[in-house]
Amino acid sequence: MTQSRLGQEHRQQQTLTPRLLQAVRLLQLSSLDFAQEVNQALESNPFLELDDVDSDSSAAAAISAAAREPAAAAAETPWVTIIDTPPESHSDGEWENSAWTEYGSPGSKRHNSSNPDVDFSDLAAADHSLRDHLRSQVQLLPATERDRVLMRTLVEALDEDGYLRMDREEVKSLSGLEPPPDDDEFQVALRLVQSLEPAGIAARDLKECLLLQLQEFQNGNRTSAHGLVTRIVSDFLDRVAVRDVNGMARAIGVSAEDVERALEYIRRLEPRPGWRYGASDTRFITPDIIVRKARDEWTAMLNPDVVPRIRLNRMYADLFRSHRDSRHSDLAAQLQEARWTVRNVEQRFSTILRVGRAIAQRQRNFLEYGELAMKPLSLSEIADELGLHESTVSRVTNNKYMATPLGVFELKFFFPRALATSNGGACSTTAIRGAIKEMICAEDARNPLSDAHIARILSRQGLQVARRTVTKYRQMMKVLPYEERRRDH
Repeated sequence: MTQSRLGQEHRQQQTLTPRLLQAVRLLQLSSLDFAQEVNQALESNPFLELDDVDSDSSAAAAISAAAREPAAAAAETPWVTIIDTPPESHSDGEWENSAWTEYGSPGSKRHNSSNPDVDFSDLAAADHSLRDHLRSQVQLLPATERDRVLMRTLVEALDEDGYLRMDREEVKSLSGLEPPPDDDEFQVALRLVQSLEPAGIAARDLKECLLLQLQEFQNGNRTSAHGLVTRIVSDFLDRVAVRDVNGMARAIGVSAEDVERALEYIRRLEPRPGWRYGASDTRFITPDIIVRKARDEWTAMLNPDVVPRIRLNRMYADLFRSHRDSRHSDLAAQLQEARWTVRNVEQRFSTILRVGRAIAQRQRNFLEYGELAMKPLSLSEIADELGLHESTVSRVTNNKYMATPLGVFELKFFFPRALATSNGGACSTTAIRGAIKEMICAEDARNPLSDAHIARILSRQGLQVARRTVTKYRQMMKVLPYEERRRDH
């Protein structure tokens, strides 16, 4: 029979305080998620407030100092902090007059001097979906009630590109008609829907979509050119994808020039007739860091639009301290949380700025000359340089973006993997992609470079890159295979 015993054991382990947990969580958020987090904190915590008055550059100096000397800045920075302006001001006013300062922080309403209560999102045009557009046309067609119900069912069955992918019997069952519609009724309703605008709607496949558009555009104006285009779409659509111009010309019995003209017409057709309607899934990126060249030096600064203007409410904090007792423990916790939030917000942007400056210095050749000058870089190199943990640098580079004269890039973009060269050096994978892109742009259109050929050229230049790697990089750049890039004329 076992007996239970009590014992003591001494053990050391690392634990994160609530403040550090909050700091880690805020650091890894994207600018949009961070703005939402700050807005929630402002709404729920009475000791936090939004500073609507333009302040001086004290906050900018605090963040800039923290980025240069984090230990000293932490000792000097007061609990009550206002974060308002970018960390540096350009002497000629370049930053202050830039487009970045025209709009407010993410999620905020743009200020309007004539009517500050206007939400400009209310003035945006309402999205008109594909189904709404088709329903309004169905109501105008002269049809029986059964046909109208079946047409509305077909409209609801269309996908976002405007294709009918659903099985015929499934559409019939979804209509709910009694007795169920037969094949003739289905065909009549389908033809009526396919006659609606935009042309090519409700097609079952790409061939039918293009033929419907040809029928609509050339209705009453059928020429020999229209017949050739229709013949190519009907019988040789698979050859169109690989640009087999000579093969189609021999099979049809026309010249290669006629086939080229027909292909140009086919390219003007719309393979996805429904994409113009409805809300597009457009995601705007707000950069966290802006990099510019001033006086032959690359400088990085925080984007002022992502830095929230929050501070500790002095009046509420003083009132609580003068009337504090045991009954207000929840308020004491909120005051402590407000102090943590203000300090962690400042620490977040200080860390982002330090990492951004280090990246800009390490990759200044990329900023000057483009992808071919990108150097290999690892998270550990930046972490060692700044005295941070590698996981901290990883959190900073996650969902954070840098605006450069070459475009807006995620910070992770500046950490390409190193690839050894034949002379013992190292080359970044980004530089290899840039080299592949230049080769493809300079190739002969009548004799494009295959992936194997590109790999052999890179090998002669000292870069041992496998053919499948070239294929992967080409697909990442959305470049077609060499068979589809070939042009006979």
